[in-house]
Amino acid sequence: MTETVEIEVLYHSDEVLRLEYIAGKSDWVDLRSAERVVMKKGDFKLVNLGISVRLPEGFEAHVVPRSSLFRNYGLIQTNSMGVIDNSYSGADDVWMVPLYATRDTVVEKGDRICQFRIMKNQPLLTFKEVGREEMGGPARGGFGSTGKR
Repeated sequence: MTETVEIEVLYHSDEVLRLEYIAGKSDWVDLRSAERVVMKKGDFKLVNLGISVRLPEGFEAHVVPRSSLFRNYGLIQTNSMGVIDNSYSGADDVWMVPLYATRDTVVEKGDRICQFRIMKNQPLLTFKEVGREEMGGPARGGFGSTGKR
């Protein structure tokens, strides 16, 4: 059985489409632009997503681009993946996505541009320094050694 977690969402406008979770399709939730955005090639903009969210204690949100963001708009999310911790939960802590335009483009209000999911925080880590001999396990050949195929 899957755990159900409730999150509180403040919508900053009646025009912002409400978040919806579509069971069976994906466990990611689409986020939409809360504004019309016109960008020229080379422009950077923080795009307002129109929501503030209170995540439960012990959870964080991962915000990533939708797979169609680049194809449809020529946009790249500049931080690759945004991490929002549960302390970013005030009414003025509006979710935004940083975008860079590789071509002239327009994002309309309500367009699906990114997506998020929430994850439990990792456990508290401690770090134990070891010597080369103690690392164990066979070496795989270093970074990028698995080849192209």
